[in-house]
Amino acid sequence: MDTSFTGQADYTLDAKNRLTVPARYRGALEGGLVLAKDIEPCVAIWPTAGYDDFRRAALQDVHPMSQRGRKIMTFLSANSTPGGLDSAGRVPMQPFLMDHGKLTREVTVVGAGDHLQIWNREAWTAYNDQLAADIFDISAAFDAPATA
Repeated sequence: MDTSFTGQADYTLDAKNRLTVPARYRGALEGGLVLAKDIEPCVAIWPTAGYDDFRRAALQDVHPMSQRGRKIMTFLSANSTPGGLDSAGRVPMQPFLMDHGKLTREVTVVGAGDHLQIWNREAWTAYNDQLAADIFDISAAFDAPATA
C-alpha cells in the first residue's frame, strides 16, 4: 500500500504510553512497522519496508567500513525497534523513544511524507512555527543557479 503520510492531529498517549495510530494510516502499517528516533527530537513510525529503504538511502555511497558509515548504521540500528499495531490500532512507545522525543501524554502526530512523526505537542508547535518562518529561504535556494 502506497500511503503518503500527511496532516497533523493532537492525540493523548494512554496510561501505558501507547499511541492510538490514526485510523487512516493503519492499513499502511499492518504489515509491520519500525519505531525510531528521528533526526529531529521526535519519534518516527515507518512501515517496515519504508524504513529499510530509508536506511539504504542514508548509507548509499557511504563505505560501510568508514567511521561515517559505521556511525550512521549504528544510529539507525540501535535507535529503532520493530513493532506492530495491536487489535485496537495502538503502538507502545518505548522509554528510550519517549526520552528522545521528550514525549508526555499530550502529543501531535505529524505526517512526514513517507512516515509519521510523534512530537511533544509544545515542541511541535515551536518547530512548525520555525518551519513556517524558514520555508521561504529554503525554497529560494531552488532559484540559485547550478554550479559546475
